[in-house]
Amino acid sequence: MWIKRMLCGFVCSGVLLTQAAALAEVGEIQSKAAALYAADGTELYSYHADEKLQPASVTKIMTMLLAMEAVDSGKVSLSDMVTGSAYAASMGGTQIWLKEGEQLTLDEMLKAIAVGSANDCAVAVAEHLAGSEQAFVEQMNARAKELGCTGTTFVNANGLDTGDQKTLTTAHDLALISVELLRHPGIIDYTSIWMDTIRDGAFTLANTNKMLRKYDGMIGLKTGYISEAGFCISAAAERDGLTLIAVVMAAPDKDTRTADASQLLNYGFANYAAYTPDLSSACGDLPVVLGKADSVGVMCDDPGSMTVQKDQVSGLTVSYDRPESLDAPVTKGEQIGTAKVIDGNGAVVREVALRAAEDVEKQSFLDVLGALCRAASWGG
Repeated sequence: MWIKRMLCGFVCSGVLLTQAAALAEVGEIQSKAAALYAADGTELYSYHADEKLQPASVTKIMTMLLAMEAVDSGKVSLSDMVTGSAYAASMGGTQIWLKEGEQLTLDEMLKAIAVGSANDCAVAVAEHLAGSEQAFVEQMNARAKELGCTGTTFVNANGLDTGDQKTLTTAHDLALISVELLRHPGIIDYTSIWMDTIRDGAFTLANTNKMLRKYDGMIGLKTGYISEAGFCISAAAERDGLTLIAVVMAAPDKDTRTADASQLLNYGFANYAAYTPDLSSACGDLPVVLGKADSVGVMCDDPGSMTVQKDQVSGLTVSYDRPESLDAPVTKGEQIGTAKVIDGNGAVVREVALRAAEDVEKQSFLDVLGALCRAASWGG
């Protein structure tokens, strides 16, 4: 028991030292809460990241996530026509002045949401996907729970303050939703737009995320502001294959929001790198005993990109655990070994399955007998 306590103490001390070092490098965060994540879901920094706050229009990252999931699953198409209801047209705040009965494609609606933060279009899309905004909000909350968001309750599709009911979430949860949204690359086609038009060029959209012009590598995702929430952002940027997400909540003004998000991203890009292990040497053929083929190819599961500290990249090594041969039969896709990525301290930081690339049937008795006869005749 005392050994476990001692190890726990060492681990906790290490975490605290790491957090303290990160705080020193990031600098002072002036917003109420912040979080920095890599797109693979690795948390790199947090500041009051579990405090429940209003996200304002950053709410729309969940609206966009459900829309992109519906598109990518084939449930809907970007060319589908979305009809504005009287309720959707009644939304205040930023909007495109949608008219009751007006129809725009889902593509245009998503553009208006991502670029212009259109509250009316967010509700119209919610109604199109779920039949009503209320039903859509239920889907938003269910999806949030699936993603591990423990501090989030959505009350609408756009983040507007509705009086007694308020959307509440955390910087941590917004980062998790942003990570999931980035698993749909098509969203960047919208969130990275600086200016565009809809309605056949009659209505101009200007992105509310001014960091697209101010920060190198910025690709999205969403800003937000209402007086009750302050200035918020989920800012995603990509450099050298590394994608980072900086979430800032309840900044007192736009400049502070930009400064805090920039500080977080600067820290991340200065200290972390994307690393993809080279597993090619693990994929050589393996002999098959008593198989109708003498060998079988080996394929690796996709190891994905890992987010690692830059000063640790040189210490990463790859080891393989695979047999010298396989007994037939062999089934395509069955796991036959493991590749491990090991850090400089000998800890396994990622495991990747090695699998058979094709089926290999077992030789029958007649196959074996025929082989023995051929061997005997060659020997004579």
